[in-house]
Order: sequence, then C-alpha cells, then structure tokens
Amino acid sequence: MNLESEKETRKNKLQEWEKKYNSPFQITKFSQNTNLQTIIQQFSAFSQSELKEKNISVSVAGKISRLDPLGKKLIFADLTSQSEKIQLKVSQSKENQDKIKDFAELLDKGDVVGIKGVVCRTNSGELSIEVNDFALLSKCLNPLPNELTNEEERFRKRYLDLIVNNQNRKILIQRFQIINSIREFLNQQGFIEIETPILVYSASGALAKPFTTYHNKLRRNFYLRIATEIPLKMLLVSGFEKIYEIGRIFRNEGIDARHNPEFTTIEVYQAYENAEHMMSLTEELLHYLTKEVIKKEKFEFKKDKEASYVVNLQVPFRKMSMLEAIKEYENIDFTGINNKEKALELVKKYSLELKPYQNTVGHIINTFFEKFIEKKLIQPTFVYDYPIETSPLAKSKKNNPLWAERFELFVNGLEFANGYSELNDSVEQKKRLKEQTKQKELGNEEIAGFDKEFIEALEYGMPPAGGLGIGIDRLIMLFTGQSSIKEVIAFPQLKSKNS
Repeated sequence: MNLESEKETRKNKLQEWEKKYNSPFQITKFSQNTNLQTIIQQFSAFSQSELKEKNISVSVAGKISRLDPLGKKLIFADLTSQSEKIQLKVSQSKENQDKIKDFAELLDKGDVVGIKGVVCRTNSGELSIEVNDFALLSKCLNPLPNELTNEEERFRKRYLDLIVNNQNRKILIQRFQIINSIREFLNQQGFIEIETPILVYSASGALAKPFTTYHNKLRRNFYLRIATEIPLKMLLVSGFEKIYEIGRIFRNEGIDARHNPEFTTIEVYQAYENAEHMMSLTEELLHYLTKEVIKKEKFEFKKDKEASYVVNLQVPFRKMSMLEAIKEYENIDFTGINNKEKALELVKKYSLELKPYQNTVGHIINTFFEKFIEKKLIQPTFVYDYPIETSPLAKSKKNNPLWAERFELFVNGLEFANGYSELNDSVEQKKRLKEQTKQKELGNEEIAGFDKEFIEALEYGMPPAGGLGIGIDRLIMLFTGQSSIKEVIAFPQLKSKNS
C-alpha cells in the first residue's frame, strides 16, 4: 500500500470510530492508576499462576508501537510509554467482542490509547496486560516507518526517531538522570544554583564568536551568552561562596559530531579554594555519577568497524602538565625552548599553521598540544599548567608567571572540563583584557570586547576562588557511548537541506 492510500485508510478508520464512539480529540483526560515502569518493576518476578491469582487491575496509556492480529479472536500489540514498553494481549469474550473487534480493525501503529486490563503472563512467559477495555485518545494519521536509517532525516524529524528508536528516547531519559544527579551531588556539598542572564551586554567569559540580537525597546544590540563565568564571578564579589549554574550556552561556530551551536554546560565556583581543589571536585563528581547513576566505570567505544577500546573512569585519574604531555606523546621537549625563534623552527618542521595573533611561545605550545596531543588522551587525564596567554581569566603560578594555574580534563580525545584558580586582581585582569583586544585587531573573532563592568566589579573585591566548567553534552556522550553530540540533544541544530 502506498503512502497516500495508507493515509486515506487511516482517515476512514478515524471517521468510523467517531461514528461508533466519539472523537478522540475531544477527550481531555485518561485516568491512570500506575505506569508501565512500575508494572515492570513490581511484577517481573511473578509467575503466570501468581499473577492470575492476584488479578491486578491496571489503567495505563501510551502509544501502540506494534499491532499483530493473530486471527479474529486474538491480538498482540506493544504499548510504549515515556520510558518502557509492554505487550498487550487482546482476546475476544462475549462481553467485549464488538469493542475488541474494533481494536483490530480501527486501530493502527502509532495511535495513542488508554488501556484497562489485568497484569498477566502469556503462555510463552512474556509479562503482558490482558485488555478488558480501551479508549482511542489520539489517531496517528500518518503511517510510521519501521526504521529511520538516514541520519539527517532522523534529526530533522526527531519526534519520529524517538518513536521508532526506543533506545534514543532512553538516552534523553539518561540525560535527565545525569543532570539531576549533578545537582544532587553539588547540593549535598552546600552549593546553590543561581540563574544568570542569557541576553548579555558583553560576550565575555570565553573565547568564542557570539550570536548577536537586537532589543527593540532598549534600542541596542545584545549577545547570547557564550559562558556563565562573568556573572557568577560577580556573585562571588557580592558574598556568595559556593555557587553553580547549569545552563544553555550559544556560540556562533561550526557544527560537527562534537559541536552544536547551542549546548549545555555547568560552571561551578567556590570561594577560598583553587584549581587543585576544583580538579578533585571534578574527579569526585564523575566518580559519583558512575557509581550512583550509570552503575559502571568502564565504557566501550568503537574505534572503527572492527576495533574498539574501553575507557576506564576508575579514580584517581592521571595528571600531567602540558609540557609533560607533549614530551610523552610527541617527543618534543619545550622546556629548553625559551624564545620565539626556536619555537618557530618547530612550527616549520611540523608544518603547523598559526594565526597572526598566535605569535608567542605560549600560543605555539598550546597549538602543538591541541593539534597533536588532545586526540591521544583516551583514558581520563588531567592536563595542568597552561600558557598564561591562553588563560586570561586564571591566576599565574607563583613560581612562574608564564604559566596559569589551570587544568583541563580529557577523555576519549575530547575536552570535558576546564578549571582554574580565578584571577581576582582587577589591575592584572584589566591588563590581560587589554592584551586580548590586540588579538582582536589581528583577526581573532573569538575575542570579546573589553568588559568594563566586570573590571569594576572586581575592584570591589572578589575572594580567591576556584572555578570549573564541564560540558554536559559531552559528558552524556561518554556515559551513553555516543560518538555524535546530536544523539544526546533532543533537537540538535542542522545544516540547511540546500547546504
């Protein structure tokens, strides 16, 4: 049957239902006394005879995901809810023969129904609901595909993907559980969550190109925030000591398997602590999630069609400086290279491309690390001591001002966390931001404008503090074994069909 013919058949079935009963779209409520998840949890261990003896009546609702009539008197179907699926057994009796006949003749895969029946186990042993009565709550007028294999089509019609691919819906449920558990962990440690503006006057707090919008009433441009860092630090100035925010971030940059223009992060700030403490906090948080939510510490990833590897999140994680990482993985010792000329010789040797603003030894070291080392950090690794030029909001090390008290966590070749001892010297911060504006003049579009309000806030005194940022989407990619960020976002941004 072709698509148009199938759609016409479904419309006719709806009209027939409306003649015999009423329009399903007039129904505003269906009372449920339980849900599929509870049924499965409570009765999975019960035998066929035990369930028959208990005669447990249930009222549940969901979408029909399979419809399999076996002759005129017996029908098997699957009912799918938000998180679970259960089999329906529909058999005729003298009391319900007309209504049950309509189940087979007027319902389709994709219809939303309310079910009243008893929990049972079939002769084959499958936990099921034997249907006594049902109501059509919404008619699916378009036939559902058996599968969606085209990736672009899956994401453009995400609602269909989540109907057809139950596993993909479970990823979003896991996302909720992980984010909820992150909040639980921090709340237990005395942190409080505070929401900060998405529309901001200055796109600061990170190196990224912002989205710009315009406010008609105020007659001025605004940016969508590229980080939550600056307003959270202002809260430290005001006297808050342990704060965090889980929120959406927007960056006007590329789209690929690891990047989406809007994504979710958590930023955490603790007064009177430093980068070392935030590194420990990161490790504790991931250990908590693997223990309490994911229930495992090892995750398998496919390297290609034939090979795979296992990421082990057992603590403690490995720790090494950026210079140590470059030396170990690329056999380049930058400790003996103390001037730009020697560094540029290596740039030439390794055919490394530099932007005009990447004109210092620190920028060259960081570019080497990003180009050659990051992708090799498969097992959880904290990399610390970053060039000060690439860390304008971090304190410099006491014994060496060329390096910042900063770390990043890498797993599976991806950056997951970024933290540092926060710079709270307003004079030094002002100097750093002015240096950044020079990079902007050299073509660095990721540099924000000079944030005067932030400098003024620092002049009122911000306590020493540790800061931490974690990419939530990448964290969920890790815990659910996904190689594409699109899989862990309900509605990812896509390139236009014509591009």
